[in-house]
Amino acid sequence: MNRIFTIPNLLSLIRILLIPVFVALFFHDEMIWAALILIISGLTDTLDGYIARHFNMITNLGKVLDPIADKLTQAVVAFCLCVQMPAVIPLFVLLVLKEGIMFFAGIWVLRRTGKPFGAYWWGKVSTTIYYIAITILVLSGQRLPELVIYLLIWIPFAALLFSLIMYCRIYLQILHRKDLPQ
Repeated sequence: MNRIFTIPNLLSLIRILLIPVFVALFFHDEMIWAALILIISGLTDTLDGYIARHFNMITNLGKVLDPIADKLTQAVVAFCLCVQMPAVIPLFVLLVLKEGIMFFAGIWVLRRTGKPFGAYWWGKVSTTIYYIAITILVLSGQRLPELVIYLLIWIPFAALLFSLIMYCRIYLQILHRKDLPQ
């Protein structure tokens, strides 16, 4: 479907437009409002996927716009947290590395198979864990015990790493398929 103006696409666009709102609120120390923006972003992400699948509103634009909105939101929030809490830097670096690999591997798979690469359960779980952890970090700032802060950084780190490994396994399986054109 090549429609542009669908509810899911508008929800993805809203998520993109919420990013600068989050940044402004975050750097003006309005953490409750910034966390609310994250929650709204997460809910609209869930809602746009549900609407697209259940009401046959999946579009080519949506297949591009939705992941862009997700990745931009995740990266910007992690970057903002890095400014406030340098301990978040490894999570940010892994996120950028994972998404870079996923981007280039996804293009490669698309060129090789003619089909876009879809998300698997482990990617959705790691994204959910990531959003929960960063929302808690945004809300609490550095007021949590150090151990809790590190858990809120390293649990999503482990989930992202697991997701990256699993996706790389799938990419390698596709690479070694003999029935695809070279």
